[in-house]
Amino acid sequence: MELRHLRYFVAVAEECHFGRAADRLHIAQPALSHQIKQLEAELGVELLTRTTRKVQLTPAGERYLDRARAVLASVDAAGVEAGRVSRGDVGRVAIGFTGSATYELLPSLARVLRRDFPGIELDLKGEMLTPDQVTALVEETLDIGFLRPPVREPGLVVQVLRREPLIAVLPASHPLTGRDTVRLADLRDEPFICYPSHHRSVVYDAVFDACQQAGFVPSVVQEVGETSTLVSFVAGGLGVALVPASVRHLQITGSQYRPLAGTTREVQLAAATRADDLSPHVAKVLSRAHSLLGGPR
Repeated sequence: MELRHLRYFVAVAEECHFGRAADRLHIAQPALSHQIKQLEAELGVELLTRTTRKVQLTPAGERYLDRARAVLASVDAAGVEAGRVSRGDVGRVAIGFTGSATYELLPSLARVLRRDFPGIELDLKGEMLTPDQVTALVEETLDIGFLRPPVREPGLVVQVLRREPLIAVLPASHPLTGRDTVRLADLRDEPFICYPSHHRSVVYDAVFDACQQAGFVPSVVQEVGETSTLVSFVAGGLGVALVPASVRHLQITGSQYRPLAGTTREVQLAAATRADDLSPHVAKVLSRAHSLLGGPR
């Protein structure tokens, strides 16, 4: 039995006429009659009674019609679903965000993806350091990572989305909050709250480079992996910090953000994916992220 036999039978049953069914199916009437006889012979059941004037379903034919319609509907639905998968309209995408991107990019990208790709399931993971994202990408527990280059894993494709300057985070009671901008040299005697050292955070290295260019080495009193905790420590008066400009979207009472005057140090935000990942739904999400941030597609 083939699917065409079911389609032929349904057409005849709905038209109750071999001629009209043949016209609907665009085949010759004798060929259609032969196919229905083949189907009945294979089933060993009479599905239709035929007279010179009309065609009627037998009780077995009525029940078979219900099942045939259900089978054809399932096959059609499977074809539609396969097309949606092929186009990337459905699927699951696990996305990691570095700390600073968690508070700006994550919410804005999530809103856009929910609106434009409702069939794609999102697994969003915030506050992930770049080395942790690289490991997760290689182990295939992440599909896309929004992280800070450089990334030296040969199996990943890394595309820079934008560059952003470092800004200062100060306790709200700090005297420098009275200024519109802050000179980095004015923070030389301040205790610093920093991201993790030992190459676990690109921002840590950027902060040290910026401070050394300003003529001093920062005195680090605390290393913190999560951006929200870092800013909270500053708000609590434990020190000051330098963070990417996007962190200003994280508002914590007791902290103030100020641009740095005379400092051009920037950090990059990039999207990383596995080089061998050809999933269309991952490509769609990545393309939308590029559009959102104004980067190349």
